[in-house]
Amino acid sequence: MDRAAAHVEAFNQAATTGDWTTFATRFAHDAVMSFPGLPIGPYAGRAAIVQAYRDNPPTETMTLVGAKDDAIRFRWSSGATGTMRFTWTADGLVRELVIRFD
Repeated sequence: MDRAAAHVEAFNQAATTGDWTTFATRFAHDAVMSFPGLPIGPYAGRAAIVQAYRDNPPTETMTLVGAKDDAIRFRWSSGATGTMRFTWTADGLVRELVIRFD
């Protein structure tokens, strides 16, 4: 789960600095990010993903609290929780990211 932990660390860096362009390089050019059950997304392609973060930047950081296969549990700094499920490219980029909030 080192890739997922690195993703969370990079997310937190972007959330505190606002540098979503650097964060987005973790995604494949044709990556898809979705939020099932929420009226946002899905976002298809790296450019759409970075724009989504710029348009609605998260205001909290997250902590990795558990991992199983390519899914992780996380906790926002406010205490709310959720799950991220990753699909990776052969070279370690995020091909698909599915985010669910509890």
